[in-house]
Amino acid sequence: MLIRKEQDLNAIQTEVFDILIGFNDEEKQVRKQRASRRALEARRAIERHMEERNLTRHIDTHAWLEEA
Repeated sequence: MLIRKEQDLNAIQTEVFDILIGFNDEEKQVRKQRASRRALEARRAIERHMEERNLTRHIDTHAWLEEA
């Protein structure tokens, strides 16, 4: 159990305090996971964009060479 230095809490207050702290920790973890997921999705989108751009350049180059 977590103990606050400013005051002594009874068992029920301590339990409620611990639950709230646990909830806050869980909330932080959820936010971190969401941020990680968004960063991963952004990175994948950038990679897709770069791949499409490179493929387009490659296709355009080959099409130009075939016409000549």
